Amino acid sequence: MIKRLSTILALLGLAYVTISATIDLDNLFNYANQTIPNYINKDNTTTNPIDDKVATLGRVLFYDTNLSSNNTIACASCHQQEFGFGDPNVQSVGLNGDLTGRHSMRLINSRFAEEIRFFWDERAATLEVQTTQPIQDHVEMGYSGTNGDPDFNDLINHLETLPYYQQLFTFAFGDAAISEDRMQRALAQFTRSIQSFDSRFDEGLVLANNNVQANFPNFTAEENLGKNIFLDPPPNGGAGCASCHRPPEFDIGPQSLNNGVIGVAGSTTDTDLTNTRAPSLRDVFNNNGVLNGPLMHDGSFTTMLEVVNHYDAIPNNPANTNLDPLLAPGGIPQNLNLTQAEKDAVVAFMQTLSGTNVYTDERWSTPFDPDGSIDIIGGNLGINSISGALEVSIYPNPADNEVYISVSEDLHQVVIYNVFGQEVQRFQHTGSAAIDVATLSSGIYLIQVKNMNSNVVVTKK
Repeated sequence: MIKRLSTILALLGLAYVTISATIDLDNLFNYANQTIPNYINKDNTTTNPIDDKVATLGRVLFYDTNLSSNNTIACASCHQQEFGFGDPNVQSVGLNGDLTGRHSMRLINSRFAEEIRFFWDERAATLEVQTTQPIQDHVEMGYSGTNGDPDFNDLINHLETLPYYQQLFTFAFGDAAISEDRMQRALAQFTRSIQSFDSRFDEGLVLANNNVQANFPNFTAEENLGKNIFLDPPPNGGAGCASCHRPPEFDIGPQSLNNGVIGVAGSTTDTDLTNTRAPSLRDVFNNNGVLNGPLMHDGSFTTMLEVVNHYDAIPNNPANTNLDPLLAPGGIPQNLNLTQAEKDAVVAFMQTLSGTNVYTDERWSTPFDPDGSIDIIGGNLGINSISGALEVSIYPNPADNEVYISVSEDLHQVVIYNVFGQEVQRFQHTGSAAIDVATLSSGIYLIQVKNMNSNVVVTKK
């Protein structure tokens, strides 16, 4: 991560700085033009294509606990990068320790699906609509406008008081106006950018010239057997998994009904027939072969073998009037009679669908420090910087001999640091001033400007 040199500590009479989280608007991560394999054809992006500026704003929103009414819960609280953007718990913890009604769905490869509706019960018509519904849920993030909760307008008013959103919304959209539509667009772009195509399956598909039916040379015999069972329909000795979870995206079909799991998380008696969506089967396991969390909407399965056993013998439950017909040929729930070796082979194949980079890639990590602080640099060098009441203009940038700094007529302190956090110049002035940089070595420097009356600070690169 590009770090910002921000907080000054006086230690033994010398100037030191701490390292804090930074969004560098002059060096954005690549969200819009990531490499996507040529065999990936599904894409539910419609009118909201990914833009690096907007996705950067989405990253901040995704990780910001300020989006919950008590400043404790973020989207990332339930969708954690280290668990494939899912939750290791059966139910996620919301405000005040309350639990969500369903297991949090993994978000990896959300873009690469024909199904455009979201949530397990598909109640959100698009990913954009989905992004702000947890914020407006009484249990999850608390801006519901019900049960004494503040409403979404209260959230917008709160975000408008945070200087970094003034800067980020201006950077992304051209002005500082915050709206639900803009938040939805930014959060959806960031979520759609989370992709994983560096698995052993992807490697094998390339080696097999994009022929998913061929034996993959990088697979073991067991993994190739599991792939064949996954792909082939029951009449041909397979399990027909690919009928619903279509490779190579491994997404769920838009017309799918429920899969026979009709329980409710946290209950042993209630039933729910409405859960008809599923995340991609990619990265069900992490890259170490460990499940990223319990499986199904109710978190009722804790091993992949339990899942295979379920599909091997679909429960014949007369109460389930919404079972997908592909799981009940002729109206009779399927019974595949897979051997234990065949079941183990399917589990082995499922482990080949997990990537590596998505768990550590910084573009999808939190931009906040553990104390909740964040710093924004760049993006408007030579233009007024929005940060509270302090407007700073620095030009030219880069410079060889002199840099001109323009601020209000108040008294300001200016401190220049090199990339090691060492102070190289310090002075006070009012209004515009010329800074002699001719004697400085070529490199990157940070100029910290502090209004001595309001104590508002801006740092420019």
